[in-house]
Amino acid sequence: MMEPETAGDPMGKLLNWTRKSMYSVSHALKQDRGIDISPNTTGKVLKDLGYSLKSNKKSISTTHHPDRNLQFQQIESKVKAFKEMAQPIISVDTKKKESIGNFSNTGKKYCIEADKTLDHDFVSLASGKINPYGIYEKLTNKGTVVLGTDNDTPEFAVDAIETWLTYLGWTRYPDMKQLLILCDSGGSNGYRRHGWKYYLYHKLSVVYGIKIQVCHYPSGASKWNPIEHRLFSFISKNWAGTPLRSVETALNYIESTTTRKGLEVKAFLNQQAYQSGQKFDKKTIENSIKIKRDKILPDWNYTILPT
Repeated sequence: MMEPETAGDPMGKLLNWTRKSMYSVSHALKQDRGIDISPNTTGKVLKDLGYSLKSNKKSISTTHHPDRNLQFQQIESKVKAFKEMAQPIISVDTKKKESIGNFSNTGKKYCIEADKTLDHDFVSLASGKINPYGIYEKLTNKGTVVLGTDNDTPEFAVDAIETWLTYLGWTRYPDMKQLLILCDSGGSNGYRRHGWKYYLYHKLSVVYGIKIQVCHYPSGASKWNPIEHRLFSFISKNWAGTPLRSVETALNYIESTTTRKGLEVKAFLNQQAYQSGQKFDKKTIENSIKIKRDKILPDWNYTILPT
């Protein structure tokens, strides 16, 4: 029955695929052969017969910067150098913003009865919102998430890093003299954000007397940022199917996120108000801070120096 609808691997491996769905095969078996079999069982039989079930894969980059590979090499060399010096390496980013309220959350969970949620996710029905800004430590496999309740701005991003530095960073890296930050090229910590550099200098580098090396991932390559698949993905799995009815619920689920490889996560709440749309003049900013740009791709690689 499957033969007319089957294609196979020309290299002779046990791998087949078909245009028929599990439901159509199940229906055909019952109608033509008198065999009553569910679609799920049909799928198991097809798998045993060497048929491969695949879903869509997001693998075609829509933006491919000409210096993409060169920047990946630059990041790799910086990471290697900081590892050898035993200096901290953090990957940072803002996770998807979440509305707080009785809203449906993607995913499923084992429970006696499904949670009843609102039928529409209108922002006007939310009791608040959170901007989860994450810091992932490559050397220790530990994560920190600061939940902001206001705007996601460069100042908020730097304050989140300062929270990690104050409460955790100095304890874990008492000999810290330099800090490597890996981040995306856009968002509140984007390479075009002059406020990002301004606050890194005035709130971190000068105050704590450390050099801050920043490396931005190329445009369209944010999924290569370690925080995406080392921290954020596991938080999403942990609270999947759970309505985030309160900020406390979000904090608890973030802190309870663990993996078999030893991931530990700390969560903090930042209720400070941040002004969005602040204007920073590039020339004025770069004249008022100590910044040293790399020779290789200077827009994406630079060091903030304390005076």
